[in-house]
Amino acid sequence: MLNRRQFLSAAAGASAAMFAHTQTAFPASYDLIIRGGRVIDPSVRLDAIRDVAISGGRIVAVEATIAGDATDTFDARGKLVVPGLLDIHTHAGRTAEGPGLMLQDGVTGWIDAGSQGADRIGETIAVARSSLQQGRVLINIGRAGILPEGDTMDLKRADVDAARDAIAKNREFIVGVKARLSRDVAGENDYEVLRRAQEVATSFGLPVMIHMGQTVSPLPKLVDLLKRGDIVTHMFAPPPNSIIDDSGHILPEVLAARRRGVWFDVGNGQTGHMRWDTIAAIMKTGFWPDTFSTDWNTNAHQTGVIDLPNCMSKLFGYGMTLDEAIARATVNAARLFPLFNDRGTLNVGAPADVALLELRKGNFEFLDNYKNKITGHQRLFPRATVLGGKRVPRA
Repeated sequence: MLNRRQFLSAAAGASAAMFAHTQTAFPASYDLIIRGGRVIDPSVRLDAIRDVAISGGRIVAVEATIAGDATDTFDARGKLVVPGLLDIHTHAGRTAEGPGLMLQDGVTGWIDAGSQGADRIGETIAVARSSLQQGRVLINIGRAGILPEGDTMDLKRADVDAARDAIAKNREFIVGVKARLSRDVAGENDYEVLRRAQEVATSFGLPVMIHMGQTVSPLPKLVDLLKRGDIVTHMFAPPPNSIIDDSGHILPEVLAARRRGVWFDVGNGQTGHMRWDTIAAIMKTGFWPDTFSTDWNTNAHQTGVIDLPNCMSKLFGYGMTLDEAIARATVNAARLFPLFNDRGTLNVGAPADVALLELRKGNFEFLDNYKNKITGHQRLFPRATVLGGKRVPRA
C-alpha cells in the first residue's frame, strides 16, 4: 500500500503523462491557457466567460478568446475560474501534510492562527517554510500554544517577553498574535491576556486576532482593546457574549470597531463557533463577514468544515451572492496581511494562483457547530488548483 507521499509522487507522474499530448514541436506562446471558464474576479469586478493565459508564473492575459499555442491547456467549460483562495484562520501548521491537503481544496495562501506559542513556534514555522503555497503564522500569546486545559488559564503562560523574542527572531514568518479568549481557554484572564497580546503586537506593528465567544468578560470590554487591522474571528459565535444583544441588534461597540478598521472573520471551526440561529440574526442586520476562513485541521473533511469552498457555500441561503462569497476568500482576505498584497486577483501581472471550482445546484446539507443541519441549494466544490502557473496534481 502506498503512503501519502508515495501516492502524491505517483499522481504527479501520472499527471505529467496525462498532459504530455499538449506539448508542441514549436515554442509555445504561453505556458498554460485556461479556456472557456466563468471567470469571477471581484478585484476587477469581472464575471464573464473568459480565457486566462499564464506565462512565467504570472497572469498575462484575460480575454474572451486567446489565440496562440500553450504548453498546457485546461478546458474549464462549466467551471468557475477564480483567484487562488486565501484562508486566514487555519491550523495547517500543525502537521507537515496540512498545506498540501489545503492546496487540493484551492487554497493557495494560508495563515496558521495560533497553533503554537513561543516555546514551540519553530515547529509551525518549519511547516510554513516548506509549504508549496504561501504560509505564515500567528503566534499564540500563550507560550505553550493550544492546550487541552486552556492556553492561558495560568496567566504566567501569557508571556510578553517570550513572545517578543520569538517574533524578533522570526519576523519573516510571524505576521501577528493570536489571543484565544473563550471561558475554557483563558477563563477570567481573558482581558489581561488580550492586553498582553496587544502589547506584543504593537511592538512590531502587527495585528491581533481574537478568538471570541463564550468569554467571561463582556465582549464590549474586549473589543475596546482592538485597533485598526485587528481581526475578530468566530464572529458567528452564539451567546454568551455574542456580537448581538438579546434583541438581535449588533452591539454598538462592535459597530464602532468595524468603523475604526477592525475586521470580522467567519472562522467556521468545529466547536462552539457557529449556530444557525445566530448566523441568521447577524446576517439579517446586514453586518456581514469581511472574510471567510475555516479554522482548518487535518480532520476537516470528516467534519462540518470539509473545505473552504464548502464554508463559503453556507451563507448563500442567507442572501450572500456567489461574487460576494468569492470576494471574502480572495481580494478581501488579501488586504489583511502584506504577504498577500499581490494575491487574491487574476489581474494581468499578478502571480498565477488560480482555483477552479464547480458550482452545483441541488439539495445540500450544511452543519453548524451544534449538530444542527440546514439544506442549501447551491454548493461550491474544488476541482483543480494552479499554483505559480502550474497545475497541482490531484490526489
